[in-house]
Amino acid sequence: MEDAAVSPVLVFTGTYNHNMDSKGRINFPVKLREQLGSSFVISRSLTQHCLSVHPVDNWRALERQLLSAKGPRAEMMARRLFSSASEVTPDQQGRILIPAALRKFADLDTADGIVIAGVGRKVEIWRASEWEKLYLTPEEEEDKELLNDFCL
Repeated sequence: MEDAAVSPVLVFTGTYNHNMDSKGRINFPVKLREQLGSSFVISRSLTQHCLSVHPVDNWRALERQLLSAKGPRAEMMARRLFSSASEVTPDQQGRILIPAALRKFADLDTADGIVIAGVGRKVEIWRASEWEKLYLTPEEEEDKELLNDFCL
């Protein structure tokens, strides 16, 4: 019997290529908008040179976890994450405005294009050329071992 208290986990998938206009707006994929809800939070990634997009509920849970952590490393992580975060609401055409500081962090460029990728529990926004470098890099030996562990 399924536990009624357990909510389904959102899993974001797919790769979408878009352009950014001169004002910093991008069309956000319908499928991902439907999953994320009427508004969502964009922040810098703490591990990659891209932006992370979270449903508001997941963001609130992340806030609680980070605020309960102690020590200088947690403080630095909170500083980086919270200072960069911005809640956005798509306009009627499905566009979102990426704040200038986030565009600068991820080196997003109107000429290069944007990749929006569902990567499991979040969505990432990449400069297209950076995504290609990451995505086309041959798997490291450790990755192959991990894949074997999952029987993929």
